[in-house]
Amino acid sequence: MQKRILVVDDDTMNLLRTKMILVKEYIVFTADSGIKALEKLKAEPVDLVLLDIEMPQMNGMETFERMKDFVPDVPVIFLTASGLEDDVVSAIRLGAVDYLKKPFEPHELLKRVAQKFEKK
Repeated sequence: MQKRILVVDDDTMNLLRTKMILVKEYIVFTADSGIKALEKLKAEPVDLVLLDIEMPQMNGMETFERMKDFVPDVPVIFLTASGLEDDVVSAIRLGAVDYLKKPFEPHELLKRVAQKFEKK
C-alpha cells in the first residue's frame, strides 16, 4: 500500500516542488498553513509529515505540538530554510524524526523519506 505524506509549507513553489518530487512514489497531500495542516490531519490518514518551521500565523513548532493531540505517532521531518541550530534542536526535542535544510536536493528528500518508512 502506498504511503501517504502531508507536506506543509506557506510557500506555494516549495509545496509544488516537494509534491512533484514525491508523487511518483507516494500519495501526497499539501497544506499551505499550520491550520490547514491540522484540518487535513483530522480528515486524512497520513504516514509522514514534512513540516516547514517558519510560517505565518502558526509556525511549524506550534503545528507539531497541536498535531500530537490527535496524531501522536505520525513522524515529522522538519523543513527549514534558516538552518539555525536552535530551530533544529527544538524540533528534535519536540520529537521530530529528522530535518532537512531548504533548498534540498530531490534525491536527498527521497532518501530521508524512504529511511523513515524503513524504520517503521
